[in-house]
Amino acid sequence: MVIDEELMAKRAAEDALDATLRSPVLKKARVEEVQDETKHLPAAKERLATNGPTNVSHGLAEDKEEGEEGEEGEESEGNGKEDELEDEEEEQAPTRPRNAGPDARYSDLYLDTISRKNMDFDFEKLCSVTLSNINVYACLVCGKYFSGRGAKTPAYFHALEVGHHVYVNMETKKVYVLPESYEVKSQSLDDIKFVVDPRFSAEEVKSLDRRKEPSWDLMGRKYMPGFVGLNNIKANDYFNVVVQALAHVPPLRNFFMLEDLSTTSQLPQRFSTLVRKIWNPKAFKNHVSPHELLQEISLRSNKKFTLTSQADPVEFLSWFLNNLHLALGGSKTKPKSSLIQKVFQGSLRLESQVVTPGAEVAGQMRFSNTGGIKSQTTPYTILTLDLPPAPLFQDDTEKNIIPQVPLTTILQKYNGTTTQERLDKRLCYRLLHPLPPYLIMHIKRFQANKFLAQAQRNPTIVTFNPRTLDLSPYTEPNPALHPVGEPIIYELVANITYEGVKVRDDSVEGEAEKRVWKVQVREGGGGGIERQWWEMQDLFVRRVEEELLATRESFVMVWERRRAGVGKDGTGKSRAA
Repeated sequence: MVIDEELMAKRAAEDALDATLRSPVLKKARVEEVQDETKHLPAAKERLATNGPTNVSHGLAEDKEEGEEGEEGEESEGNGKEDELEDEEEEQAPTRPRNAGPDARYSDLYLDTISRKNMDFDFEKLCSVTLSNINVYACLVCGKYFSGRGAKTPAYFHALEVGHHVYVNMETKKVYVLPESYEVKSQSLDDIKFVVDPRFSAEEVKSLDRRKEPSWDLMGRKYMPGFVGLNNIKANDYFNVVVQALAHVPPLRNFFMLEDLSTTSQLPQRFSTLVRKIWNPKAFKNHVSPHELLQEISLRSNKKFTLTSQADPVEFLSWFLNNLHLALGGSKTKPKSSLIQKVFQGSLRLESQVVTPGAEVAGQMRFSNTGGIKSQTTPYTILTLDLPPAPLFQDDTEKNIIPQVPLTTILQKYNGTTTQERLDKRLCYRLLHPLPPYLIMHIKRFQANKFLAQAQRNPTIVTFNPRTLDLSPYTEPNPALHPVGEPIIYELVANITYEGVKVRDDSVEGEAEKRVWKVQVREGGGGGIERQWWEMQDLFVRRVEEELLATRESFVMVWERRRAGVGKDGTGKSRAA
């Protein structure tokens, strides 16, 4: 009898279970019951958060005891419903967003892997895999550039394959951890963000010329902000000296350090970045690479100025100033329509007269004027000065001599009376008021030679006083703009020099001359600060005595006009008028 009761009990449970599974009405009712119970999920979750898992299970047990049906089949149904509720609860639970930050205790995870010595943000912002310049990130562990941070991007795969997890966006300066892709907001990364794109306040820029404290890089090497070397990638020393000279013209420097140039073309933007890096007091290394600006210049000049071949600094300076003027919204016809022209542009009067050879008189050719004198006013940015011909023979002691000429002598070209012959014209020049705040002079040393591959160089030394240059004898008087008889004093700011180095050549000439460009820039000189001079040749930076400036072969000079009331010793505010 006992066995039969057990069999009957099992058979009854199976019949009840089969009947439940076969009945579509009961199945539908079961789904509805599950849906009704899911409505109470928020309440169950709230109880779980307040009472803990023990209280919740105890509550579920009480609910089970209070139910009307207590048979085995119904208990098995209840267990199935609880399992389905758990699965449905897991499906409805919100998934963690991919870019959500970690727990606050782990927000600095992976920051110990950052290597500041491997960082070099001077190169062009291109992905090292795709060469794309869109959405570029820099790995703060190895220093390489990668594009994107989402799944299936080069930065994402680099984080997975190599294990480098910290990246900085080169545009927004935000730091992310990959592959989790959450942003890291830590003050310990502020120095990296500043090196990526240095930014200065107006007060900091005003104090640049008064700064006397040196800075130190990551290797413990001392340097002076603003007087750092520029990397010569291959043959871009002609570019380095021009950029160093322009970076020490205060109005130009201040403009490119403070103004927002995001709406302009890439040329002024990259020049602004380079100037700010030159004056960066928190640099990781004591030199700067101009690679990014050089790439833009090579593209804009149609490969005329590149980093792999030498060029003339004057030609590059003229091209660079003209393109900066146009990029800043300057006009091709209206004078002084941009900051470039306001700083460097002046005007002169050019008188020309056509002359033709006449009859021969006493073995000499007589020239006659065939037209009147034509006078016109023309703007200039660079004044060209001609050197007297170098002597062809040695001196009495049969030793080579280096000829010298004062700067005031070759400036006689602009006194209004000295004439020059050019083809069939006789030309005469005269400077006009107002003179520019900063005057650029080009001393013409190279002359084309039909018999030599290289241009012939004139080694004449130009002597000058870097503290005082009076241009009033070469300027047309204008009482409305400047008192007659009062001197117009300029002071030297930068001096680009040339040095020829003999190298062996397999050509017919036997040896050639390698061009080496250097620049001498002034530190201080205003506000009672002692002036000092620095000489820079690519990465080499050293101090130079003021008395030795005129012993070099000057090629390009930048002069600053002294304001009224400033003494000859350079004390007081020595800023351009």
